[in-house]
Amino acid sequence: MQLTPFLAAAILSLTSTTIATPISQRDYSTLSLSAQLSLADTSADRIALLPDHASFLFNFDVNRGKGGLGGDITLANRKTFPALVGTQSAMAVGFLGPCGFNTPHVHLRGTELQVVTQGTIHTEMIVENGVFTTAGDAKSGRRLIQNDVNANQMTIFYQGSVHTQFNTGCEPATFVASFNSEDPGTGQVAEELFALSEDVVSAAFGQAVDGAQVDDFKGKIPASIAKGVEQCLITCKIAKRSASA
Repeated sequence: MQLTPFLAAAILSLTSTTIATPISQRDYSTLSLSAQLSLADTSADRIALLPDHASFLFNFDVNRGKGGLGGDITLANRKTFPALVGTQSAMAVGFLGPCGFNTPHVHLRGTELQVVTQGTIHTEMIVENGVFTTAGDAKSGRRLIQNDVNANQMTIFYQGSVHTQFNTGCEPATFVASFNSEDPGTGQVAEELFALSEDVVSAAFGQAVDGAQVDDFKGKIPASIAKGVEQCLITCKIAKRSASA
């Protein structure tokens, strides 16, 4: 078949519209860096979007002092450390002061592997419904998995499990936690529970909490790290705060 000029032009036009435009020629300037990295065609294109060596360095000390009363947790995820895009990984470093308490929480999209690097941290975890102290025996109660994790020891918190960490000592404790997700997410259980409507909270607790008390509780639940466990405070001679503090 002989191509006419018109037919040749039509074929060239269709071909040009089906060839992908290299990412270097696309205008993604209105998108966040993480979004641009996600849209990159190849890993090489992603690296090209990170021209500075410093893009591959994360400082866990950068947000120290911005946490709760008991310490700080700094998270490197796809937003705070865009070089993680495409790795399915994230990492956090926790700094717990004396008697520092990371309140019960869950990670919605990732399993956590936690290594203690300084001090001793008491950990507790509830996995899910149907896991009992005695396998298959609901009357034995829900199984509580707890450990005192020392320096250079590791524990695991499964995705979606309710877990908590507490520095049992009078000296600072630190841990490093890795996640198999670029955005593992965190939900503080108590804070989220009391964010529900008063009727729902009252129904969940029965007579344990009066509906009129819910607002009082809401304002007193720390968002993340909190001083806790009275015996530790006494041992370490840490004064408790008054209700008005």
